Amino acid sequence: MLRNPRRERAVYGLGVLAVTLARSRNSRSSRSRSIWAKTWLLNRDQFSHMPLLRELQENNPNDYRNYLRMKDSCFQQLLSLLSPYIMKQDTCMRAAIPAEQSLIATLRYLATGRSLQDIKFTTGISPQALGVIIPETCSAIIQVLQKDYIRFPSNTQQWQDVVAQFDNLWNIPNCGGAIDGKHVRIVPPPHSGSYYFNYIGFCSIVLLAVVSANYEFLYVYVGMNGRHSDGGVLMRTEFYDHLQKGTLHLPNAQDNIEGLHFVFVADDFLWGNIF
Repeated sequence: MLRNPRRERAVYGLGVLAVTLARSRNSRSSRSRSIWAKTWLLNRDQFSHMPLLRELQENNPNDYRNYLRMKDSCFQQLLSLLSPYIMKQDTCMRAAIPAEQSLIATLRYLATGRSLQDIKFTTGISPQALGVIIPETCSAIIQVLQKDYIRFPSNTQQWQDVVAQFDNLWNIPNCGGAIDGKHVRIVPPPHSGSYYFNYIGFCSIVLLAVVSANYEFLYVYVGMNGRHSDGGVLMRTEFYDHLQKGTLHLPNAQDNIEGLHFVFVADDFLWGNIF
């Protein structure tokens, strides 16, 4: 039989590749992980920001408020409301992250917008755990605060209360709210192209809100991709749908002394994209 050098080289190469893969597989399977978590993460009470917060809480209330964006009394009240929803049980493998530390980590994330890798170093919590804790805590915040702190007027009298605030505080008659949008900068998901790219020049999602004269949220809509304008986002909201259908129970022009129509205030850019 005639020898085929090219075929022999191909067979030899395949044999070498098979042996290499087998050795690599055996090496990975025999390798054991010495520890399941980094030592400093297991000692977060010592290496995280918790000792600093204790000091600020006792001796520097202004710095404490700067760090968490709220007074200690407000933080403790929020923690008491959230604890039943975010408290975890210890297991035989490890101690659970306390509800207090979960809330602090979430507040720092919301206040700074830093990455989970960065927040890991101040909280002593791994990015993987933060990726679970922060969404859970945010959902709990919405659940416990929404009914008390985002109250959309449901009848004419409640709208009149909002009108009275604008008239007394800002001298704007017959106004039911101020509307504006905010582009919240994000790292876009992979393969999303220009879907989140806004007119300002970065990727974002849009938060649109209606607020009272006291800066209290009456209505919030968040999540639309940033390539839409504020006006475009408004037109896709449930609020705008009810406004167009006349089902918001707004007061009539005859219900106020000036005889003016009921209005919402916004900047030219928002209304200019609607009318």
